[in-house]
Amino acid sequence: MFTGIIEGLGTIKRLSMKGADAVLEIEAGIEMADVRLGDSIAVNGACLTVTAKNQNIFHADVSAETLDKTNLKQMHPGSKVNLEKSLRVGGYLGGHFVLGHVDGTGRILSKTQKSGSVIFAIQTDEALARYIVEKGSVAIDGISLTINKVENGRFYVNIIPYTAEKTTLLVKKEGDLVNIETDILGKYVEKLLQSPRGIDNNFLEKHGFK
Repeated sequence: MFTGIIEGLGTIKRLSMKGADAVLEIEAGIEMADVRLGDSIAVNGACLTVTAKNQNIFHADVSAETLDKTNLKQMHPGSKVNLEKSLRVGGYLGGHFVLGHVDGTGRILSKTQKSGSVIFAIQTDEALARYIVEKGSVAIDGISLTINKVENGRFYVNIIPYTAEKTTLLVKKEGDLVNIETDILGKYVEKLLQSPRGIDNNFLEKHGFK
């Protein structure tokens, strides 16, 4: 589990295909002394397992499913990626609960300067758009952000200068793909509503809502 608060950037050293899967070699711009083999690191929001490590360089396997769902397939030597180590017990939750399970990608339609911030307009497909709600949370390339507005199949997020400077959003261009993970709470609510009983008074009372 992650928080969506990016710890630093990584630089892609190599993307090696192994059949339909791949191996990423990443030079990490974050502290790696406490990272062990088998630990999880979110790379542009995708939860990957560290399979090899040499000081600040680590390797991670990327499945065909993850390549298909994310923008990692577009990475090349020199590409910058957002990095976040998994949340430790007792750690500070500064963003929102991010699982590292990317739902799909969105495309940046526009970047508009507003005072010191930048407003990103992002378009995604209908399957993801149903979970995008105004003032809700979304993870974009692993970054926890608040949705400002939703309209006409697109949504808007406000990027403050600090976030832009500390993440890959500073170099993102119109037309670029970004990874999107929608809020897990919305998915659970939808699942409950689709169950035979749904959410009724008995369900609410059983779970402490009276």
